[in-house]
Amino acid sequence: MSKNELLVVQEACHTALVAEPLSEIESEGLAHVFKALADPVRLRLFSLIASFDGGESCVCDLTPHFDVSQPTISHHLKVLREAGLVDSDRRATWIYYRVRPAALAQLSSLLAPAATR
Repeated sequence: MSKNELLVVQEACHTALVAEPLSEIESEGLAHVFKALADPVRLRLFSLIASFDGGESCVCDLTPHFDVSQPTISHHLKVLREAGLVDSDRRATWIYYRVRPAALAQLSSLLAPAATR
């Protein structure tokens, strides 16, 4: 996802879906994010990272939760990172991932029912 697409997602997430219809540009940007979360492995990775103590985890902590190889996990984490859902930092030989709080908040506000706005 390019930086321009991420900005579209951030702007679209300021309005709940029930408040007004999305524009074509907004829906194209958001589709990329939802497509990243639509895969069961990526959705579970996203949830695992968010639920780890301190809100971040090493890729070595994530791999044992799946019946796929570490390179496959790394690929899925790359998709989540490119969609703007997680950030990563290299520490020595490991990469640590954390959910982007702004992305989570924006998705929550986008999907919020009309009564909670």
